[in-house]
Amino acid sequence: MCTVCGCSGDDSKIDTGHPHDHANDHGHAHAAADGHGHHHDHAHDGDVLDYGAGPARAHAPGLSQARMVEIERGILSKNDGFAATNRARLKQAGVLALNMLAGPGAGKTTLLVETLRRLGQQVQAAVIEGDQQTSNDAERIRATGAPAIQVNTGKGCHLDAHMVGHAMAHLPLVAGSLLFIENVGNLVCPAAFDLGEHLRVTLLSVTEGEDKPLKYPDIFQNADLVVLTKTDLLPHLDVDIALLEANVARVAPTARILHVSTRSGAGMEAWIDWLRTRRSTLLADLAAAAEAHAAALRAAE
Repeated sequence: MCTVCGCSGDDSKIDTGHPHDHANDHGHAHAAADGHGHHHDHAHDGDVLDYGAGPARAHAPGLSQARMVEIERGILSKNDGFAATNRARLKQAGVLALNMLAGPGAGKTTLLVETLRRLGQQVQAAVIEGDQQTSNDAERIRATGAPAIQVNTGKGCHLDAHMVGHAMAHLPLVAGSLLFIENVGNLVCPAAFDLGEHLRVTLLSVTEGEDKPLKYPDIFQNADLVVLTKTDLLPHLDVDIALLEANVARVAPTARILHVSTRSGAGMEAWIDWLRTRRSTLLADLAAAAEAHAAALRAAE
């Protein structure tokens, strides 16, 4: 994660789609080597050097495992504060937010474009697009008629809650609407950062192979839904889809798995139905909470 990957929020930029409407956003703290020696105490298994075996589950020259854990806790604690603020704003607005996670090229933007087209005017939605550079994906989203904010992270390899909170300020948060947060394409760092979302959706293209859930477990472990994309390519691939599903279930036993092809449309209705159900559940919960609060006020009179 960020104590070791070298990502930087110093170059982050918000693009609202309007000229001259940019804001620098310094999303998180960064750590330099503290000068202390690092004792290499890694497990070995044949020719494997396991640098993730220590308490920090990572390695950085010049940093002890204890120091890395301390830095990580500090970064995530500050991020969690921003995430709690985002979550409260979303609750007050009655908006369902989804954190969309995947590696580069898994089809996040294509899925969102097709989703927005199918939702049409029935359900309002907005999108926060995370990429290191360019506004290409936000422009694709805006072409559907949905509002989108591009967040360029510069050297940063993920979105954080501070960036998302700043982007939310530029979007219409309409009661009953959906907010899709398309994270930076990365199977590692985005998993560690709570953005204040209600749900996590991890996409995995079937072209990526059966072992990705085992090689990158963190991105799957907290997923509410795993979407296997580009399934129309399965007849042309040497992929064991049953093994892929088994590996997802092994690291994310409670996550639902959907098969989707935006090209053929297969699975899209199941995906849309899942969104509608989750949105209805949130709205029902908010209505029940409001009624309970009103009842408590009446009882206190």
